[in-house]
Amino acid sequence: MVFDRTCRGRPLLPGLSHAWWAGSWLYRALGRLDAVRDAGSWDEALDWLAGFEPSRPIAEIQYWGHGKWGAPRVGHQVMDEQTLLRDGSLRPRLEQVAARMLPGAQGLLWFRTCEAFGARPGHRFARACADVMGCRVAGHTYIIGHWQSGLHSLLPGETPAWADDEALLAGTPERPQRAAWSRLRAPNTVTFLHGRIPDGF
Repeated sequence: MVFDRTCRGRPLLPGLSHAWWAGSWLYRALGRLDAVRDAGSWDEALDWLAGFEPSRPIAEIQYWGHGKWGAPRVGHQVMDEQTLLRDGSLRPRLEQVAARMLPGAQGLLWFRTCEAFGARPGHRFARACADVMGCRVAGHTYIIGHWQSGLHSLLPGETPAWADDEALLAGTPERPQRAAWSRLRAPNTVTFLHGRIPDGF
């Protein structure tokens, strides 16, 4: 698991990094994680993922942090469709991590961020990410918190089956502006305590 350490809030008002840190300890206590790292950028996160116990394959990675439509980020560094497809600083790091992932449905990269798979930018990001990583990828279309709605996954070569206007409150699927908050009865909802993706999501 990797989480964004840069969302620290203000004195007497903890930021989300504190919640993600606490969640990582809970998940470790439940035996769901082999290792955890806080990161301030995608470069840092991917370098750690590529280099940690390099002889072992990786079955699953969860990223807990911020995101918008098709653009999860660590600190100020964004990963989006263009980042995945162009030869920038992230591409060689992504390929190093991809080489360690179990292939297809055996491996999983789960973005536990707001809106990573929402609207058309989220569709494009999901497809590009699955193809680059060579494994199953998962993400959400809603703003997430305790409830985490709009959870969908995709395998390499697949086309997103969820609606490109899911959770969209303002804007268009091509130019989204505002998403809905997760809620119990929204599509494909889990809680932050769910460590596995339910069948069919």
